[in-house]
Amino acid sequence: MEVWLADPLFGGAVQSGRHLIELFAAFGLTAIIGLERTIQGKVAGLRTQTIVGTSSALILLVSKYGFGDVLSARNIELDPSRVAAQVVSGIGFLGAGIIITRRGAIHGLTTAAAVWESAAIGLAAGAGLLLLAAAVVALHFVSALAFNVVERQLTARLRGTVRLQIVYDNGQGVLREILRICGQRNWQLTELEADDGNIDRDQVAVAMTLSGNKISNAAQVLSEIDGVSAVLNAEDEPD
Repeated sequence: MEVWLADPLFGGAVQSGRHLIELFAAFGLTAIIGLERTIQGKVAGLRTQTIVGTSSALILLVSKYGFGDVLSARNIELDPSRVAAQVVSGIGFLGAGIIITRRGAIHGLTTAAAVWESAAIGLAAGAGLLLLAAAVVALHFVSALAFNVVERQLTARLRGTVRLQIVYDNGQGVLREILRICGQRNWQLTELEADDGNIDRDQVAVAMTLSGNKISNAAQVLSEIDGVSAVLNAEDEPD
């Protein structure tokens, strides 16, 4: 049996247990996405995703049920879809704050998309479309985890770009050999700069950006060169 409550202090807005279920559903579903983002080490993790999703559900519930006291007037019409459209537009500003550009590379796109996705899940839960909201959560893990493996495999076979930090012995002609190997494999060097890291005096560290086919194998190939002490991925954290 569903319980409906009318609050006379706030215009007689009607509230029910179903509304709470939809609100908590938005919270729980977006918390699952937030956990995945937190495990990946992203700033927009559990707290951000749940706040966005729950708030979106609340906004839509207010849009659907929060104006019952004024709808009795003949000249008042309600269009809940207008509020949902504003949520979709407004969440773009939050996503724009997450996306950054560093060294010509764009980072944070996936996290920004996840925030936008959480808003959509919250809207769906607020609209009572709980099955669709749950389906999107399941599809999120397909795209975030399964597709991540597919992308890595495709990058290994197709053309891509990597940024590496290479530590090698000084005065041994190692850098010349590195450049020779890159040219032999048709890897294009687009950036090369000294890296003032915490290394020994008899070693040199450089950061280089390479692009080309099968570029994901670059770290392994370059680490096998005599005189190379370490090859690290110098990229910022993935999206």
